[in-house]
Amino acid sequence: MSAFSERIKEIRESLAMNKSQFAFFLGTNVANISRYEHADMGVSLEAVERIAKRAGVSPGWLLGWSDEKYPQDTCLPRRIPIVGVIAAGVPIFAQENIEGYICEPYNVHAEFCLKVKGDSMIGARILDGDIVYIKKQSTLQSGEIAAVLVDGDNATLKRVFLGDDTITLHAENANYPDLVFTRKDMRQINIIGKAVAIQTEVR
Repeated sequence: MSAFSERIKEIRESLAMNKSQFAFFLGTNVANISRYEHADMGVSLEAVERIAKRAGVSPGWLLGWSDEKYPQDTCLPRRIPIVGVIAAGVPIFAQENIEGYICEPYNVHAEFCLKVKGDSMIGARILDGDIVYIKKQSTLQSGEIAAVLVDGDNATLKRVFLGDDTITLHAENANYPDLVFTRKDMRQINIIGKAVAIQTEVR
């Protein structure tokens, strides 16, 4: 096995990612990750530089040319929390809400992630078990997908439609009815962030 194969596998394992997650993180496909790790394909210097930049390591270390793993001016990938069930009155990033951490993919700007539970958004190709990256913000364009707190408890992922006097939370699955909130009960709704990226498993 080449130094490149050993070290790219080392990076993936240090980030606690499977091959599908690591491929998403690097901006490539699962087949390439498997080939890299088993030395089944060559790799261009351009690809090495791109991978090294995204993983925050030295290209020379990645190729086995150097023992210096981290260049002086490289920032390591940012870890952001995966938020689970949100308890009423508890700040979103409180420890009891956090199920774990994940590295933020290249060029995705998010403050936290939600792990999808259920099938209410399958029409938007968001499936049970997927990780959705959320950029924290309280305003949206009508029709955007967002993480929303209803009655201060449990974040739900829905497409949000804004009317003159209503907010509609729309599931992308015909088995789930719309939730419509009028002006008088809008205080039950708290938009906590916009969905900006999805990480899904190969199924």
